[in-house]
Amino acid sequence: MPTPTKGPRLGGGPAHERLMLANLAASLFEHKRITTTVTKAKRLKPYAERLVTFAKRGDLASRRRVLGLISNKGVVHELFTDIAQAVENRDGGYTRITKIGNRKGDNAPMAVIELVLEPVSAKQAVVAEATAAAKRDAEKAAPAAEEAPEAEVVETEADEATETPAAEEAATEEAATEEAPAAEEAEAPAAEEKDAK
Repeated sequence: MPTPTKGPRLGGGPAHERLMLANLAASLFEHKRITTTVTKAKRLKPYAERLVTFAKRGDLASRRRVLGLISNKGVVHELFTDIAQAVENRDGGYTRITKIGNRKGDNAPMAVIELVLEPVSAKQAVVAEATAAAKRDAEKAAPAAEEAPEAEVVETEADEATETPAAEEAATEEAATEEAPAAEEAEAPAAEEKDAK
């Protein structure tokens, strides 16, 4: 649950603040983005994200809790079908606040709060898939290791065999680099003799 805010409430009393946040959340879910003051946007963010979390659960009890806060059934239906499906792979951060400058009339700082409906970045999806695959491989390797300990011995011998040609290649490269400077030194005196003539 979001931590209670300190200081004066939005509006006048607590009931007014609850109704204001419910109306802001309903507008946000209906239009996907709204323009409001920075203070209201910061207060709306945890409220709206909590409602989206209920929508992701999708059960009847969650729907009834949201209907207790937002009275518009059409908005609640859209929240539970469209928005919840769009953010099902996202673990949080369903809203984004962008400051847009001050309002012309009273110079109040304004912000746009919008739902983040884009899919989760490809990099995060790849990392999650790789960790899942590594976990599956580890689970498969554990029973296989218990059943056949001889297989491990064969694998280590194969690893040593692959290391030997690599070591021979490295030694060949070192010998070639040693021969190259010797050839350059032999060519240098010959070139100096030609210059002297």
